[in-house]
Amino acid sequence: MTKPPAKSEGEALWASLRKLTDARIGLKRSGASLATAPLLEFQLAHARARDAVHAPLDEVRLAADLVPLGLPVLNVGSAAENKAAYLMRPDLGRQLAPGAAGILAPHAGAYDVVFVISDGLSALAVRNHAARLLAEVIPVLRTQGWRVAPLVIVRHGRVAIGDAIAAQLGASCAAVLIGERPGLSAPDSMGAYFTWRPGAQTTDADRNCISNIRPAGIGYADAGFKVSHLLEAMRGRQMSGVGLKDLSDRLLLGDT
Repeated sequence: MTKPPAKSEGEALWASLRKLTDARIGLKRSGASLATAPLLEFQLAHARARDAVHAPLDEVRLAADLVPLGLPVLNVGSAAENKAAYLMRPDLGRQLAPGAAGILAPHAGAYDVVFVISDGLSALAVRNHAARLLAEVIPVLRTQGWRVAPLVIVRHGRVAIGDAIAAQLGASCAAVLIGERPGLSAPDSMGAYFTWRPGAQTTDADRNCISNIRPAGIGYADAGFKVSHLLEAMRGRQMSGVGLKDLSDRLLLGDT
């Protein structure tokens, strides 16, 4: 039985580099084109990304996953009635659907933070990661005396819809967990956006963001630490956005 040919020095180098990244590097070629294997892998990744964008949000399953956190779970929709409207009309994804205010109003109070979970561009992301991240965050906030509003699941929502929900519930801070635009190596990446005292004049410059929350990106423990640290900094300084720098990476690395 003949042995397979040994890898060349260049192939061995690319193989070692691929262990460090999900990016497509050093792909084999056949003439001027990609070899069959990497081409098929690329097409599969593209199909997964498209599926992630169009997949519906399983609100029942997500709500069940959130129950162990011990908070009420509310379900509302945005003004985008379906995924096509959501993709074509970004403004509708920033507005609450008619009737949503009636669902939120009975739960209004004086809260420090409301967590909003929305499908965004990847329902798969929040289905896989939202409950696991909140399981890291909510217990820490409780020990710090945070008044946490009911959790709100939003169908076809964009980041800014958290502003309207915070206003309806009387929360000082909106924390929106949302599916990010799928990439060819990550169809289920989740982002977390934080806004202190959001209002009608709030812009993206007033928000802080933690991106790429998933086991192969920022894991749940590290992301939970970053979220709780950033929220505490927002509450202490009464601000969010470009004026508030996230220094949690230094703390994670032990740099005081």
